[in-house]
Amino acid sequence: MTQDAIRIEGLKKTYKGGKEALKGVDLTVPRGSVFGLLGPNGAGKSTLINILAGLVTKTAGKVTIWGWDQDVNPRQSRASIGVMPQELNLDPFFTPREALEVQAGLYGVPKAQRRSDEILEMVGLTDKAHAYARTLSGGMRRRLLLGKALVHAPNVLVLDEPTAGVDIELRQMLWHNVRKLNRDRGMTIILTTHYLEEAEEMCDEIAIINHGELVIRDSTENLLARLDAKTLVITPEEPLSGALPDMPGVTASTRPGGALAFAYHRSETSPGAILDHVRNAGITLRDVATEEPDLEDVFLALTHAE
Repeated sequence: MTQDAIRIEGLKKTYKGGKEALKGVDLTVPRGSVFGLLGPNGAGKSTLINILAGLVTKTAGKVTIWGWDQDVNPRQSRASIGVMPQELNLDPFFTPREALEVQAGLYGVPKAQRRSDEILEMVGLTDKAHAYARTLSGGMRRRLLLGKALVHAPNVLVLDEPTAGVDIELRQMLWHNVRKLNRDRGMTIILTTHYLEEAEEMCDEIAIINHGELVIRDSTENLLARLDAKTLVITPEEPLSGALPDMPGVTASTRPGGALAFAYHRSETSPGAILDHVRNAGITLRDVATEEPDLEDVFLALTHAE
């Protein structure tokens, strides 16, 4: 049994008019992981997800979902994946419970095995089970989209920009459920998001796509370690009266409240050397802290985004 939840080989998609959305992407997603798929607008993320969901036909390449080749076993591969789309595409005349029942029927889930009430409770819609979808708020509709993606108990759950424009309460509910599904059921989660702090907090591994090509794929920890830059923040005992200490290869600046920030590269200098330099300048230290690069720094560096 393969250890990959998703295996993508040489995936290409060219739309009418010649636009290349994907240019031969090779990517694997390990089973049981929370995997981030990041990239700027127009990078090809949505096209890739729609191909996985069976909504867009690929131009070339091979897609395997939970061991099922999408071309050889389309029904099994589609049954292995659930997708929570970014668009709020719901039938306004179905109640949430009816929407889940219909979705389960489309996937061939026998009535005795359907978990509509359990899913409604999980996404916080039990009290709205019999309200028409058109009366639901935007946040409630997103909850229902998550529920629809889970009706057939997929092995892989794809969340396409799930928290875009939602309130804090819904975001916390969503991530609580995602962690629970991943931890308790071993469900593989694929997340696309513009909120890089979410990807940094949630994802075990991250792939970055730009202009239809895979830029990099690595663990979140290794991606953050790729950036050599760090900042040492020093709070002096007394406000600095003179010029900032000058040190080759280190950029010094002041922060609100009188703190001093020293930006440096780990490959060129050490925090100990900076501290010694500051002390030699006659500055008494009250507090010292370091700042690590975050995922946004990595993202910008790799995609050359402005």
